[in-house]
Amino acid sequence: MTMPKQDTDTDARRALQGLEDSRSSVRLRAAMTVGTTPDVRYIDKLIERCAIEPEFHVREMLTWALTRHDSAMTVPELLEELRSEGVQARSQALHTLSKIGDRQAWPAITRALLSDADDEVARSAWRAAVVLVPEGEEPDLAAVLATQLGRGERETQLSLSRALIALGEVMVPTLRTAMADLDPRVRQHAIATERLLRDPDAGFEFAIEEAKRAVALGGTGQEED
Repeated sequence: MTMPKQDTDTDARRALQGLEDSRSSVRLRAAMTVGTTPDVRYIDKLIERCAIEPEFHVREMLTWALTRHDSAMTVPELLEELRSEGVQARSQALHTLSKIGDRQAWPAITRALLSDADDEVARSAWRAAVVLVPEGEEPDLAAVLATQLGRGERETQLSLSRALIALGEVMVPTLRTAMADLDPRVRQHAIATERLLRDPDAGFEFAIEEAKRAVALGGTGQEED
C-alpha cells in the first residue's frame, strides 16, 4: 500500500526539523530515519548539517545517510563542498566521498587538499585519495603524499603512514627516497612507515621510536643488501 503524498511530506518535514534539533540524540535518530528512507529532498540538509554538526557520532550517521542516496545526486554537491572555506565542510565532504567510493570524484582530490593547512582536512583527503585513486596512478599519488612526511603530531603522521601503506608496494621507491631526506622528521616518519609496512603488528609508537634511533645513529633505516 502506497502512503499518501501528504503523509510522506509530513514525515520529510519532521525528519528535516529533527536534523536541526538542539538535542544530539534527536539529530541522530533523524539522520537514521533519513538514511533508512532516502529522498532527494534530504540531500541538501544532510550536507548542510555535515558542515556544522558538532557531535562526531551524529556526523557519522549523516555520512551514512548520504551514502544511502543516489551518488549521481550526492557526489556533485559534495564536490562543491570541497571549495568551502569551512574546515569541517571540506573534511566531512572528503570523508563522505571516501565512503561513497565513486571515482568520478577523483579529479577533485587536488594537491591543495592533500596538503591542506588544516590537519583534519588533509587527513580526510589522504583517506579519500587512496580509496578513489584510479588504477595506475598510485605512484603519482604516493609522490604527493610523501611531501607531507614529517608533518604534524603522531595522530596525523599515523594517518599518513596508513594512507601510504594502503597504496601497497608501489609507494616503496618514493618512501625509500624520503628515508634519506635532509629533514630528520621526514626521515623518521619515512623509516617508521617502512617498518610498519614490513611489520604491521609492530605499532606506530614502536616504529617511530625505532626510526628516531636510526636517525640519531646517522642511518636511513634501510637494510643493507
